[in-house]
Amino acid sequence: MGRQVVVSARPEHSYLFLNSVSLGISMLLILGAWIFLARRQQGGKEESDFAKDKVIKYHASEKQVTFKDVAGIPEAKEELMEIIEFLKNPTHFSRIGASIPKGVLLQGPPGTGKTLLARAIAGEAGVPFFSFSGSDFVEMFVGVGASRVRDLFKEAKKNAPCIIFIDEIDAVGAHRGAAGAMGGQDERGQTLNALLVEIDGFSSTDTIVVLAATNRPDILDPALLRSGRFDRQINILPPDVKGRLKILEVYAQRVKVMKDIDLFSVARSTPGFTGADLANLVNEAALLAARHGKEAIELPDFEAAKDRILMGVERKGLIITEKDRRTMAYHEAGHAIVARFLPESDPVHKITIIPRGRAMGNTQQLPLKDRHAYSKVYLRTRITTLLGGRAAEEIVLAQQTTGAQDDLFRATEIAMKMICKWGMSETMGPLAYAKDDSGFLGEQTTLMAHSEETARRIDKEIKVLVEGCYREAVAIINQEKDFLVNLAEILLQTETLDSEELRIIFDCTQKKQAAATVSEHGEDGSLHECSTCPAAAHCTHMQEAIAS
Repeated sequence: MGRQVVVSARPEHSYLFLNSVSLGISMLLILGAWIFLARRQQGGKEESDFAKDKVIKYHASEKQVTFKDVAGIPEAKEELMEIIEFLKNPTHFSRIGASIPKGVLLQGPPGTGKTLLARAIAGEAGVPFFSFSGSDFVEMFVGVGASRVRDLFKEAKKNAPCIIFIDEIDAVGAHRGAAGAMGGQDERGQTLNALLVEIDGFSSTDTIVVLAATNRPDILDPALLRSGRFDRQINILPPDVKGRLKILEVYAQRVKVMKDIDLFSVARSTPGFTGADLANLVNEAALLAARHGKEAIELPDFEAAKDRILMGVERKGLIITEKDRRTMAYHEAGHAIVARFLPESDPVHKITIIPRGRAMGNTQQLPLKDRHAYSKVYLRTRITTLLGGRAAEEIVLAQQTTGAQDDLFRATEIAMKMICKWGMSETMGPLAYAKDDSGFLGEQTTLMAHSEETARRIDKEIKVLVEGCYREAVAIINQEKDFLVNLAEILLQTETLDSEELRIIFDCTQKKQAAATVSEHGEDGSLHECSTCPAAAHCTHMQEAIAS
């Protein structure tokens, strides 16, 4: 109570003043930083120069790309020949009143040669070629993309006849349904509007062709695809076996390949490969040949390169127990045995228990011809073959492992498509309950709206189908159990079996089974001790294969 306490107070308005000054300084710093970054990105240019940045990308290659460099897509090349003729001789069309399409849209999966084909058109016609990516038109500053579009077409008109190529046009030409905040158009929408205006601004006498490429035609704005703009649309899909052979012949000319090599067998063993995949295959084979000190690429180099691309690098440092190796051998042998005895099955090309990438083993099947349609019998065979590995594990080893994870997923996926997309169910009838929303970036099946009762019926039908196929796989494994054991034991020694070695094993087994049948009837059973018995310890042919 006796202490003297001094109390001081500061007027409230002084705090308000300090807060206002602090806020003002912060705003000035933020504004200054924004101006600094903007000027730095502009590189000291004026606003108009910044808008023109990236607009002109004139490609005058030292070595022109022509149709000789493009193989495997003859239909697309034929479709585009009149574009080349128009650029070379426009009066041939104008004198009879014909006008060439203003825009051509090349659509297809990545790596199929859309960009290469566009450059080949310019090379064949001998005209300037302007190549851009759709993302080049999109910037953080509103109006820059539209300005670049206008400058691009202005420059193209100066260099006519010419070709404008916009790669990945979906980056700027996506559907405008998602507008900016408060209903306003964003930068992407303004750029697309400018592109549409410029295309409409062409006259019938302008010798300018706009090519564009995309692997997502499903998301393009409808205004971009209407007649008078990109009204000609060309699908470029992965090549068939003849197309793959032509592509391999083109790339094989750029490397040293053994003269007697069978490129057709390489083409047949690469279903689904695109042109870019095949180019990578040839390059990987060349790298492997050089790594082993060879003078030229041999067929085993192509096979090893294909395994590297499809399954990944061999995991040489992975330590696998003998129990796991045996499980893998019986699992992969189960796939091969089931595939051997099912109708419409693709021939087994190779079996391996060498770990690569995320796969611990693999059984490869190759069709004799490219398939473009699938029968119900073939699809059931695919499901049953996929389940053959799990069936072999349960019957011979009396166990279930996680090695069948991918097999179960793929089998269920095929069953779902059979019932929901392709109407291959007697119970559900010839109806579609799903559709694809994938474009060209891989399948993505979306179930359409239906009742809970229908969903339960679909689930039940999928379960019935997969379980029926599994019972069929179990029946085959039980019937051919001795065959399975012999094949798995050989695979444990060799780790990899190719189609020729598998043929020897299958032939030996058939002879042994025939000899056993003869012996049971009390007749000459000399064939039972066949010199090519599939048992690895007694098989002359397989001993030679293992030794080599």
